Amino acid sequence: MKTLKKMLLTSAVICFIIAARAQDVGIALTARIAPPALPVYVQPPCPVNGYTWTPGYWAYNDVTGDYYWVPGVWVDPPEPGFLWTPPYWGFVNGAYMFHRGYWGMHVGFYGGINYGFGYPGIGFVGGRWAGKVFQYNTAVVNVNKTVVRNVYVDKTVINKNETTSHLSFNGT
Repeated sequence: MKTLKKMLLTSAVICFIIAARAQDVGIALTARIAPPALPVYVQPPCPVNGYTWTPGYWAYNDVTGDYYWVPGVWVDPPEPGFLWTPPYWGFVNGAYMFHRGYWGMHVGFYGGINYGFGYPGIGFVGGRWAGKVFQYNTAVVNVNKTVVRNVYVDKTVINKNETTSHLSFNGT
C-alpha cells in the first residue's frame, strides 16, 4: 500500500512538473480561430526612468472560446540589462499556438509581429542599456523628457518592407 501511494505521489509530481514546464515555454495554449488584428492605440508616456515598454497582445479564454486584449504597459525590468521579448501567436499544423513573452539579455524571436513602439517585428529599437541605465530612442517610444532624461538622439527607424498590416499572428 505504501509503495502504491509513493508511486501515485511521484506520478502526480511528475505530471505537475511537465504541465508547469509546458506553460513556461508557452506551448500549452492553442486556439482554432485566428486572433483579431492588432488594435491601433497611443502609447502612454513612460512614467519613470528605466521602465521598458511591453506591448499589448491578444490572450485567449479557453472557457468562452474568445480572445481578449491585454493592454501594453511600462514595466520595471527584473534585472538591469534585461529586455522584453513579446508573446506571439503562430499558426502551426492547423492551430494557432500561443508563445509566451519573456525577459532576457537579448530580444528573441516573437513571430515577426510588428507591435510598434520599438518592436517593428525584427527586434527592439526602442532603447538600449548603457551599463545599468536604460536610454530611450524617442523616435519610437513616448517619453516625457521632463520626467525621463535618459534619452539619446532620435534615431528614426525605417523599415523598407513595412506594410499597414496589423496581423497579430505569424504563419499562413
